[in-house]
Amino acid sequence: MVKHQPLQVYERQLCLSCITGIYGCRWKRYQRSHDDTTKWELLWSFILLFTFCLLLVWFYFWWEAHNDYSEFNWFLYNRSGEWSDGTVPILATTAAGFTYISFLMVLALCHIALRQQLNLHWLHKIGVTAALLTTIVGVISVNQTWGQEWDIVPISLQATGPFLHIGALAAVTALSWIVAGQVARTEKTSMFTSETQNTGCMVVLLGLYVVPVYITSPCIMDPTTLRTRPNVIGHHGAPMLAPENTLWSFQRALQMNVTGFETDVVVSLDGVPFLMHDRTLRRTTDIGKVFPDRQMEEASFFNWTDLQQLNAGQWFLKNDPFWTVHTLSSNEKHLIANQSVCSLEQLLKLASYHNSSVIFRLSRPPLEHPRYQSWINDTLQAVHMLCALCSQVRQLAPGLVQASVEKLSPQTLHQHGIRRLLLRYNQASTQEIRDYSESQINLTLYTVNEPWLYSVLWCSGVSSVSSEAPNILKKVPYPIWLMRPDEYRLMWVSADLISFAVVIGIFIFQRYRMSGMRSYNPEQIMLSAAVRRSSRDINVMKEKLIFSEVSNGVGSAEELYADNGYDYYTNQAITRRRRQHSVFPSFLFSQVCSVLHYLTDSLTD
Repeated sequence: MVKHQPLQVYERQLCLSCITGIYGCRWKRYQRSHDDTTKWELLWSFILLFTFCLLLVWFYFWWEAHNDYSEFNWFLYNRSGEWSDGTVPILATTAAGFTYISFLMVLALCHIALRQQLNLHWLHKIGVTAALLTTIVGVISVNQTWGQEWDIVPISLQATGPFLHIGALAAVTALSWIVAGQVARTEKTSMFTSETQNTGCMVVLLGLYVVPVYITSPCIMDPTTLRTRPNVIGHHGAPMLAPENTLWSFQRALQMNVTGFETDVVVSLDGVPFLMHDRTLRRTTDIGKVFPDRQMEEASFFNWTDLQQLNAGQWFLKNDPFWTVHTLSSNEKHLIANQSVCSLEQLLKLASYHNSSVIFRLSRPPLEHPRYQSWINDTLQAVHMLCALCSQVRQLAPGLVQASVEKLSPQTLHQHGIRRLLLRYNQASTQEIRDYSESQINLTLYTVNEPWLYSVLWCSGVSSVSSEAPNILKKVPYPIWLMRPDEYRLMWVSADLISFAVVIGIFIFQRYRMSGMRSYNPEQIMLSAAVRRSSRDINVMKEKLIFSEVSNGVGSAEELYADNGYDYYTNQAITRRRRQHSVFPSFLFSQVCSVLHYLTDSLTD
């Protein structure tokens, strides 16, 4: 009795081989399987999906946090004592990890669309685990050390929400092709599973369709109600173009059409108010060369004569904190290299000459400082300005406009005679900004460097912003986008209707396509296609003839086929195919040779 494996003919499937090979290292045809994915591999698929979603949020966070990169670097400097751009390695690893995980997600979706078993290779499992753990550690670290920065996410959604909704709608509509195919196939095996999948898909789609109801943005407004352009105040001058808190930095800010300056003031050992943001002089001066043994001393413990010996510009050319040194001319670099520590009196003279306002934070010296008690009078004698109790301000400097850095209600501010409020941009909501504006409180938000954030605050009605990038905001004469409410409703309703129609069409088409397909073995389908298109260039990949004798106790052909992973076809099935299709001459020749070989072996025995 002779049993044999029929002729296996396959068309070239280079794309499928690449997909299964890269994802699971299954490059050969017989290694791929149409069986259901195991529970273990399903677990890894969910881990991959969770890692992708987490990395997507992490990547979006750091993309929008670009407004505060300098703040993050300054925070790292206070921790390590060395200035470096810590955002570069974070962005590089985040971009690499997100690209890698996104690529695996695309391959997984291709497996599902092609009905291939998901078998993630162990190397990819290690990579996914590393990406997941690294991202979790990053999220925890940011939450503990820079937790206030998470507020950038809901604020940024006011600028990107309407467009992210359109993008998500397009992505879900495209994925519905795969989902519809899975639902159509499931209908043949389990009606309950099919209904569950349909319900889940509809819930996701409906949820996405109604999301715009909850999207709020101040830029969705009537353009006629848009307030005047917020004034731009130079935060420490123009620190992207010149070293912060130097005279040249404030002059560069004036060239960018700022209306005022914001800075930090410290009182020296001999009572001279000067500009300094850090507690020490290490970052922004060459104190390591001039006074190497006093690097860790607080800036207020230096007298003005010692401060004048320090260079406050060379660090900018060396560290290039904003990656802008290459844009400077040789003359600008020469001016920067010769900058010194700037006094408050010098800044006020410059502001007075250009009719600009000055907002400064006066820091009280430490308790052991000789000017601890007289720091107010020292400052008043130099600038006739004071940030202290309102009664003292009105008595000593009646023309002074006092600003508060503490968030108080408009009524409380009016009671204390305060007309100006200085807050970080995440400390005031859109409604609070409008309340302050209606109460005649001049609200200034810091630090605003990105055009999208400036546009959102502009639409909210803020009166002024403090910026490290007046050169960038100068190029924003109008909000990046502004849309009437009825225009926005028309946009998202139209997008929802188009998406819904396309999804319904895809489900109908997939069900119609699957209903006309019989359940064939993939090798049978491929063989039939090859026979009907005999004119094509067909590669014969496998032809295995297996002989077994029932009488001598050798294992059956079915067992041999099962051990080798091949499909078994009975003689009856081969006979039916012979009746339906023409048989290759090579196949007939093989049959004759097999019979002769069997007879020869029998005679020999």
